[in-house]
Amino acid sequence: MLLAAGGGRRLGGRPKALLEHRGRPLVEHAVGVLRAAGCGRIHVVLGARAQEVCARADLGGCVVVENPDWAEGMGSSLRAGLGSLAGTGARAALVSLVDQPGIGPEAVARVLRAYEGEGSLVSAAYDGERGHPVLFGAAHWPGIAATATGDRGARAYLREHADAIRLVECADIAEAYDIDTEADLRHLE
Repeated sequence: MLLAAGGGRRLGGRPKALLEHRGRPLVEHAVGVLRAAGCGRIHVVLGARAQEVCARADLGGCVVVENPDWAEGMGSSLRAGLGSLAGTGARAALVSLVDQPGIGPEAVARVLRAYEGEGSLVSAAYDGERGHPVLFGAAHWPGIAATATGDRGARAYLREHADAIRLVECADIAEAYDIDTEADLRHLE
């Protein structure tokens, strides 16, 4: 699942999904990373300027989930994405963020390989600090959806279940920076 709904408030209202990276919208790059890592069905949660994102980015083969409540923050997008998985038979959801182009397919695949069933809670780590992507076994979805609010996403749930999280070190193969401000745009090519 790719969370790509934000409006880019700190970027002057430019949605991160539409930022250019390697000549294409950042959302398209992020989908390519998930595909290259071996993710089968990819759900892309959009919000700000969703129609423009769909028109400009190649999201073919993806399940596009429009989050009408995107302005409430990442929590609403996480809930929308998890809701879109209901009835699909999915046993886990790997959650990735559109604004982290330094995380490539190798890190995503490493987190995927740590899946051990529907009770799995797996997180990439960077020098021991929890980061993205995060894999949630289906047994955790109701609890995550119930606590996902504002821009915190699953943070509260993960804090409550810290002992159950399997950290997968990825600092050797990825950089976990975010594209949040004008200064961060230097990371885009």
